[in-house]
Formats: sequence, structure tokens, C-alpha cells
Amino acid sequence: SQYSRNRTLGAMLGKGYSTKSALMEMQMIAEGYYAADSIHQLNEELGVSMPILDFVYGVIYENKNVKEEAIKLTTLLN
Repeated sequence: SQYSRNRTLGAMLGKGYSTKSALMEMQMIAEGYYAADSIHQLNEELGVSMPILDFVYGVIYENKNVKEEAIKLTTLLN
């Protein structure tokens, strides 16, 4: 949905908001915010590779640049 919290968070991050700023402005939590962290931790424990999740986690939790990471992900998946 165009009004979902996850989509809103992603759009704000894509526009250059920091995760903290986006979450504060939204005044609600996108469930994907916590899910990305949980899945990332599980992947690390299991040694599983999930490039799309790594992209999302990097942008949300490690403040990586969205455009730069998207280029890396696209290259990796091609």
C-alpha cells in the first residue's frame, strides 16, 4: 500500500532522511524496522547470505548511503 509504514519509512530514507529523523517524523514504528534487525541477527548466527536484507539493514542500522548501496546491490544481483 502507498500508505504503509514500511513504504513511508523507505521513501523517507530514499529522500535522504536519517533513520532517526524518519522515525521521529512518522511518529510510529514501521514493523520492518525491527524485523530487519531480527532477521539480520539470525542470518549472522546461521551464516546465511541475504543481499537484499543486507542492503536494508545497512541503510537502516548502519546509516549507509541508499544510492551507493542500491548500486552495489544491483551489481551483485545481475
